[in-house]
Amino acid sequence: MLAVIRVILMTLALFFICIVSIFYCLLRPFHRNNVYHTARFLGKITKILGVEVELRIPESVKGIGPVVWMANHQNSYDLITHANAVLPGTVSVGKKSLKWIPIFGQMYWLTGNILIDRKNTNKAMNTIELTADKIKKDKLSVWMFPEGTRSRGRGLLPLKTGAFRTAIQANVPIVPICASNQVGTINLNRWDNGKIIIEFLDPISLDDTGRENLRSIVNEVHELMSTKIEQLSVEAAAYHNK
Repeated sequence: MLAVIRVILMTLALFFICIVSIFYCLLRPFHRNNVYHTARFLGKITKILGVEVELRIPESVKGIGPVVWMANHQNSYDLITHANAVLPGTVSVGKKSLKWIPIFGQMYWLTGNILIDRKNTNKAMNTIELTADKIKKDKLSVWMFPEGTRSRGRGLLPLKTGAFRTAIQANVPIVPICASNQVGTINLNRWDNGKIIIEFLDPISLDDTGRENLRSIVNEVHELMSTKIEQLSVEAAAYHNK
C-alpha cells in the first residue's frame, strides 16, 4: 500500500514540477539557470521516497567555472537523487527522443538541456563540438553520464570518451561525481530508505592530454570513481543499518 501511495505522490509531484517549470521557462527559455532551479524542486521528491541525500562538495569545486561534470548513472531514481547535486550554470546532455515525452520532454528542452541523436554517429561526433562551443560561449557547465547507460547494480560500467573529448575541446576540467549505491536499497514499501551520499571529487585538468593518452586517463578516472563509489556505498549501508 505504501508503494502505491508513493508512486502516486511522485507522479503528481513530477507532473506539477514539470508544469510549473515549463511556464517559468517560457518567461526566459533556455536560461543558464533554468536546470538548476528546476532540479532544486525535483530533488525534494526524495523525501517521498524516504531517502536522505547527503551532498559533499570540496572547496576545490565550490565556485569553480565551467566544467564537465561526470556522474555515475544507476537507474531512474537518478533523476531525483542527482537533482540535489546540480549547481548553478549547469545543463545536461540527453537523448533527442526525450523531447517527445509529454510534459517532461518539453520541460527538459525548455530548461536548456542539450539534446543529441545517439543513433547517428556523425551527429553524435558533431555534438561534442557543439557542446564544447556552448560551454565556451555561454560559460556553462555540462552534466554527463559517461557510462552511456544505466548500470542497474552492475557497478561502474566502462566510461566512454565523449565527456572527456568534450572537456578537452572546451578546455575545461572534468569533475567526477560519485553517488553511493541506490539499486536495491530503495524499497517503496519501506518507510525509511536510508541515505544516498553524493560526493564531488577534485577537478581533473585534461589540458595536456593527447589522443594517445586519453584511454589511460579514462581508465584512471574509472578506477578513481569506482573506488569512491564503493566507499560511499559501504558508508551509506552502515548508516542505514544503525
